[in-house]
Amino acid sequence: MSSCIIVAAALLLAPALGAPAPAPQVTEPASFGPDSQISASPQSSTTGYRVEVVENGYTSATYHGPYTGTPTTIGAVPGPTTLAASIAPQPLNPTATYYNSKGVPLNPMPAPYTPAGGLGTNGSLPRYMVESDFDFESIALGLYQEWIELDLFHDGLVRFTDEEFAAAGLDAEARSLIEFMADQETGHATLLTNMLGERAPKECVYDYPYTTVREWIDFMQRLTRFGESGVWGFINHLDSREVGQLLAQSIATEARQQQIFRQMSGLTPMDVWFENGWPQSWSWTMLAPYISYCPENTTRLAWQNFPTLHILNNANINRYSPNDTAQDGSENVGPRIADPSVSNITASCENLNVTGYGCGPSVAHNKSEPLSFPGKKVLFQWDAPGQAVGPNNSYVTATSAGVPKFVGWSQQLNLTYSPLTMTSNNTGYTYQPEGFVYGNDGIINGTMAIMLTDLDLFVTPFNTSMLNPHIVALGMYQAG
Repeated sequence: MSSCIIVAAALLLAPALGAPAPAPQVTEPASFGPDSQISASPQSSTTGYRVEVVENGYTSATYHGPYTGTPTTIGAVPGPTTLAASIAPQPLNPTATYYNSKGVPLNPMPAPYTPAGGLGTNGSLPRYMVESDFDFESIALGLYQEWIELDLFHDGLVRFTDEEFAAAGLDAEARSLIEFMADQETGHATLLTNMLGERAPKECVYDYPYTTVREWIDFMQRLTRFGESGVWGFINHLDSREVGQLLAQSIATEARQQQIFRQMSGLTPMDVWFENGWPQSWSWTMLAPYISYCPENTTRLAWQNFPTLHILNNANINRYSPNDTAQDGSENVGPRIADPSVSNITASCENLNVTGYGCGPSVAHNKSEPLSFPGKKVLFQWDAPGQAVGPNNSYVTATSAGVPKFVGWSQQLNLTYSPLTMTSNNTGYTYQPEGFVYGNDGIINGTMAIMLTDLDLFVTPFNTSMLNPHIVALGMYQAG
């Protein structure tokens, strides 16, 4: 096999404006990775459930809705055995001692202009394949994410009319941009499929929460948030540096998508100095409830599904005054973690041309009244474990934590805690804490993860997953 590897094949040509777009297809690779002995038999790009429909010049699946059958498999996929209940904290790596006080290279250079060190810099031929169970499960999760984005970005284009888009402030050029983002997902799905091999997960059928254009856009900014943060959380733990390189080049695109959907939602496009990374089980917890059916023998995942944490007064991004959001959870369209804000409200900011209060699509908005603020009382309700979720209702929410005592706020470079006040067995509240990363950069902002924990464990961006055994329930907070 040639050492010149094309790693992102089968990108589709964009259709001419106004012409029907072809159904999204992903070319099945003939082999996986350089020098791989794994061959692939040709397979259909459909799942056995998916049927294409063309509407408004776009394509999507004919069915989006809940699973109605009986699961034949239950729970996350296990390994041959489990060695311990959790991973014990360890001291600092004894080899992590390098410090350069002179500002010049301290060791012999292996070649001109090449400082000593680095990984994958010894001239060996790259192999763009997963190298461990950790790699496989992480990239498989990423592929589940790419598949839903491919379907989701197309679905709203089919579901809503030109008039509905115009009423939401989005013209034909905006729709063309969203279609291009869907085409990007074709390339991303192809890339991750190539790096996984023959057991790469296939596209499924999905169950979406929105009924309006605004809710669709809002849902996409939330879904791309956990898609992006879920990769930043594991990418530097991958055994395969080659896979990490290509994944970084795809997730950088996802970051742009998330920013664009925030702009289309009338939110500030950038409101943090650093993006936050999340463990895989966090993003899988948020993604799984929106996957309805998957075809038989679809590769399953090993990650945990946490119980849902409902933020009852999560700010409605469509409100003229977001602090008038109802306190009972009724201004989210449903009970799932990433469900968008209800858009059909009377005190809407959508078509309000008032600086500081309008929230129509825009390059940027400044908010005279923020969506949240330090000292805000945040109300919670959380589910018990044991709920059936995910593809074919075949995964089960679980937690190993004890009684919740703290609220964890994960954003930027920090995981910050505030005390939880219990009001019943599954309700409580806290006050949004104040804190700064550097200078006047407030920690809590944007679309972020929030959780209940039984311990205020100190974790940092590289070991956030150490908190997983202490998480009681997980949610998504719309801070800004």
